Amino acid sequence: MAEVAVAAAGLGRRYGERAALSDVSFMLDAGQTLVVFGPNGAGKSTLLRLLATLLRPHAGSATILGHDVKTEGWKLRSRIGLLGHEPLLYRDLSARQNLRFHAKLHGVAADRVEQLLDALQLTTRADDPLHTYSRGMVQRTAAARAVLHEPELLLLDEPTANLDPGAAELLEPLIGRASGRTRIVTSHDPVGGLEHADLALGLKGGQVALLADAAAVGPDEIGALY
Repeated sequence: MAEVAVAAAGLGRRYGERAALSDVSFMLDAGQTLVVFGPNGAGKSTLLRLLATLLRPHAGSATILGHDVKTEGWKLRSRIGLLGHEPLLYRDLSARQNLRFHAKLHGVAADRVEQLLDALQLTTRADDPLHTYSRGMVQRTAAARAVLHEPELLLLDEPTANLDPGAAELLEPLIGRASGRTRIVTSHDPVGGLEHADLALGLKGGQVALLADAAAVGPDEIGALY
């Protein structure tokens, strides 16, 4: 039997009186990919932040890699890689400085930083301040930060949104399905999102509107969410 990597049961989160997520439940096995669809404001990013232990749920529960996100988040943070809309990098530092800083936080050897800079074709600009980078270069640096510590679970919020096809191809071995990691990915691309996923979750108004095997879902069903 496959090991369950993520289990959410009745998960909910409010911002004031507004329910950003309500009664979200799903299970994801280790090594599988869940793709999350939904219009802007549907709760996709909130779901990832809850699972990343950056937010606490107001209702329900979630277990990740055998640990409860409410009470054992500290056990999970070194095992999760988050790539969100915010790069979580220092703009006045270079890519190399940013990655070395995060490497020290995680006890990762410096040669891992150089390996990632090379893999993402950032070496020639690695010592330039991040604020001089294009959005695509910042995204590549943020992706390197997310995988620097070899996390078991990747939480990816539209990870290729700012990338050209060549840059997206560079990321595939690190954050794509080819990485072999358990992944939860938000997407607005029905065809590409379904193609690279095992399970599809559709959110609308913070609630589950669709949950099915990705192979059994068509683009028209995803389009109906929007």
